[in-house]
Order: sequence, then C-alpha cells, then structure tokens
Amino acid sequence: MLELSVCIGSSCHLKGSYNIIQLFQQMIEENALHDKIDFKANFCMRQCQGNGVTVSLDGTIYHLQPEMAGEFFKNTIIPILNS
Repeated sequence: MLELSVCIGSSCHLKGSYNIIQLFQQMIEENALHDKIDFKANFCMRQCQGNGVTVSLDGTIYHLQPEMAGEFFKNTIIPILNS
C-alpha cells in the first residue's frame, strides 16, 4: 500500500495544504484507490523551509504548490500504482 501524507502544520497550512488534501481525496475517490493508498495528514513534517506544501510519498519528500497537486497525482502517484 502506498503511503501518502500531507503536512498540516502552520507553515504548510498557510501555503495551501487544505486545498491539496481536498484534491487528493477527490482523486482517490474518483479513481477508486482507497485500498491502494494510505492517505493521512501529518502535523509539521519539519520541512518548513521548502517552497510549497510538504508531501511525503512512501518516505520521499516533495514540496508542492496547490495548483500543481493534480498534475503531481496524475504524473507521480498513478504511475507508481500502475507499475
């Protein structure tokens, strides 16, 4: 199962973590991926210096702008699940 986490600490919240969470939840639902992705929010992932919201995908850290979250899901997460 793929582990996907989004930071909801103060810095990431201000950078748009709520929007990313909503989008990821929608995409998980639309693609029926509930049984393939363990999705959760984490309080402060200690990556506040990053440019964007901190997202962890199986332990790999990414920094996303909310407007790029959909592209990230389609181009990074979906291919991993299909491999």
